[in-house]
Amino acid sequence: MPTRKTGTWKLAYADFLTALVAFFLLMWLVSGVSKEDRAVIASEFTGKPVSVSMTGDMGASGPATLLALLQDAQALKAAGESVQLSSDATGVRIELVDTASRPLFETGSGALTPDGKALIEAAGASLGALPYTISIEGHTDAFSMAGAVTSNWELSSQRANEARRALEAAGFGTGRIIAVTGYADTRPLSAGQPHLAANRRISLQVHLAD
Repeated sequence: MPTRKTGTWKLAYADFLTALVAFFLLMWLVSGVSKEDRAVIASEFTGKPVSVSMTGDMGASGPATLLALLQDAQALKAAGESVQLSSDATGVRIELVDTASRPLFETGSGALTPDGKALIEAAGASLGALPYTISIEGHTDAFSMAGAVTSNWELSSQRANEARRALEAAGFGTGRIIAVTGYADTRPLSAGQPHLAANRRISLQVHLAD
């Protein structure tokens, strides 16, 4: 007659209790995480893009969450090295930079190239569903065109306004643009390297709090 293992149910019951405690501990931890942060965490396990509503108060984790969303935006990802993203305490900065393969502006001009216009529109599309205001900055490198009448100050301001017009034409609300500024070559991307081509750029500062 086979021996009956009378203690098996105790092991199964102990496993059940352990799993139950782990479940409640997980629920307790998740209850303190915002909806947006839960979506970002879930995307790490599923591999699916983050898609959450951004109309509420994003709190202290807002800039990091918004940065993650924009990094996952297909229109910006497709632009490759022409787009640089970063965050700070107040929001997210989108740098649309000039590259050899995709120049933003006509040479020595404030006019956008077709590629530059497409890049501005891609940024506008990525920000269109979000409720935040933006500031637009125009920048130049430290070179001056020989015989040019227009200074880098005027050129950077023209570029900023050209970007504003392109955003508005693409449907981005005028009331969400709170500043349009030209900085000439005074704010290079890399300190001490004002002549880099990447300094010819448009910066979009997304403000989570005004």
